[in-house]
Amino acid sequence: MSEKKPYYISTAIAYTSGKPHIGNTYEVVLADAIARYKRKEGYDVYFQTGTDEHGQKIEEKAKKAGKTPKEFVDETAGEVKRIWDLMNTSYDRFIRTTDEDHVAEVQKIFRKMYDKGDIYLGEYEGWYCTECEAFYTNSEVKEEGICPECGQKLRRAKEPAYFFRMSKYADRLMKHIETHPEFIQPESRKNEMVNNFLKPGLQDLCVSRTSFTWGVPVDFDPKHVVYVWIDALANYITGIGYDVDGSSEKYTKYWPADVHLIGKDILRFHTIYWPIMLMSLEQPLPKQVFGHPWLLMNGSKMSKSLGNVIYADDLVKLFGVDAVRYFVLHEMPFAQDGNITWELVVERVNSDLANTLGNLVSRTIAMVNKYQDGEVRLPENVKEYTESYDEELRTMGEKAFGQIAEKMKELRIADSLDVIFEFLRRCNKYVDETEPWKLGKDESKKERLEVVLYNLLEGIRFAGVLLEPFLPETAAKIFEEIGTKNTSFDTLTWGTYETGHVLPKKVEPLFARLDAKEVIAKAEELMPKKAPALVHKPEVSIDDFGKLELRVGEVLECTKHPKADKLLVFKIDLGGEVRQVVSGLAAYYKPEELKGKKIVMIANLKPVTLRGVESQGMILTAEKDGKVQVLTSDMPIGSEIR
Repeated sequence: MSEKKPYYISTAIAYTSGKPHIGNTYEVVLADAIARYKRKEGYDVYFQTGTDEHGQKIEEKAKKAGKTPKEFVDETAGEVKRIWDLMNTSYDRFIRTTDEDHVAEVQKIFRKMYDKGDIYLGEYEGWYCTECEAFYTNSEVKEEGICPECGQKLRRAKEPAYFFRMSKYADRLMKHIETHPEFIQPESRKNEMVNNFLKPGLQDLCVSRTSFTWGVPVDFDPKHVVYVWIDALANYITGIGYDVDGSSEKYTKYWPADVHLIGKDILRFHTIYWPIMLMSLEQPLPKQVFGHPWLLMNGSKMSKSLGNVIYADDLVKLFGVDAVRYFVLHEMPFAQDGNITWELVVERVNSDLANTLGNLVSRTIAMVNKYQDGEVRLPENVKEYTESYDEELRTMGEKAFGQIAEKMKELRIADSLDVIFEFLRRCNKYVDETEPWKLGKDESKKERLEVVLYNLLEGIRFAGVLLEPFLPETAAKIFEEIGTKNTSFDTLTWGTYETGHVLPKKVEPLFARLDAKEVIAKAEELMPKKAPALVHKPEVSIDDFGKLELRVGEVLECTKHPKADKLLVFKIDLGGEVRQVVSGLAAYYKPEELKGKKIVMIANLKPVTLRGVESQGMILTAEKDGKVQVLTSDMPIGSEIR
């Protein structure tokens, strides 16, 4: 027996800033379907996924949650892995960028690039997006202060940083893309990368940070941490044993990757930055980077702020794992964004899974039990009882495998599922054409009935074998219910289904029909509640704002009001003068909690007397959902806020 050919597939690693929604989860299900298919084809598959766990955004989110960054990412990575496992994905390694072997190798990779002269120390000044963890030049920022990728606010940043000489390898990368048309897929993605990024010229890439500490330290300059893209992208090789000092047999076996499966929004990093980094390391480039489209919710990108986020585990509660797998795999076009709504999922489950597939299996087994006591039979002279309908069904079934094999070469998963369900619809039509219920009433048609029922069971077996990479649990149930062990691709020759065994008397439906109203009512309870729209006060002019004198002051004293339980009395140093302010903060703070704090106050508010005590200003606070917090500042007392 010849040695299996290796096949390495990876997903992008999920960023551990929060729970992944169904759009994020789609990618790992897609990769799993491909991995399972290639294993069934006979390949030695290595499937890697995991989590990206470093960066400023993680550091800030952890601080806000009152946790260390490691505690935060341990919790979030565990949630990602739980969902990946829930969706029955058959990965070989779940890599985390906090794994010791990965961290150690990233440091060696960075040093090798530096020693080679591809990385140099400089200074960065420009726009920075915390959400995207990316720097942007003035020319890239079309609307000042707004991120061109995510639309969030940018901030100006200036800090020492190491840079990678991207331009050194730009021509070589361009030539590779031109001579390897399969490298970036689909085709439209390639044109975008070449025209928007390579042809205008590559700028050197910032590859270290000093403004935060949650990252892989640069071992020869510990003030710097390795910036996210070297750290995250390197997982594809560190996870299979790449080592600057001598790589493992596993790495030699599986690299270069057959396909990096990623979202279209991170295509630039995987088709420009990552190949150039590999060139610097003198390693082969991956054979293909496939940028899949997005899964939209009712036509819009999923967003917590919009309240339209759907999570995989919520979908599974309502529909089951394989129904969710089927929907996301079938409803995502090859190159355009897909769409999900609760109504669409119900419709697809009812029409394709419950009716076309599930009902075919149930009624076929029921007829075998009714007319043949559950025994799978075939007459000795099959050809004598074979008609044109049988040949049509057989031909279509045997062609289906070849059609799917061609589509899977291009990773056209939805099209492959269409082939299977077109065949299943042909099987249902075959029932109507042959009318087994009439044959069962005529003893002279017994042999013809045996052929018809056998062909239906063989068609179901074919469908189960072809469906297994996409709906593994469903395929396993089909194999069990029809009693077959012939489940490999090389058994897809008509007539291979075993005879002589007895089917179970009763089987549970593979998929139950759903009531759309009931499902949608349950779904609405699971959906995150949309934040209420902000209610704004009437607009003011810059002149109106300019009338306010906002200053930083230090709380010298804070005592309870002698006549009002809800009020506190402050003595506030504004730098050169002390003001007395009365504020209704007693319900939110104890007096000792505010003493010594530098607060922000309106210093030119007309004095008023509150329950017999004069107030000479107003302390500014922020309020949300009943929670009140005093605004503070680190600026010197007396500083004016403009």
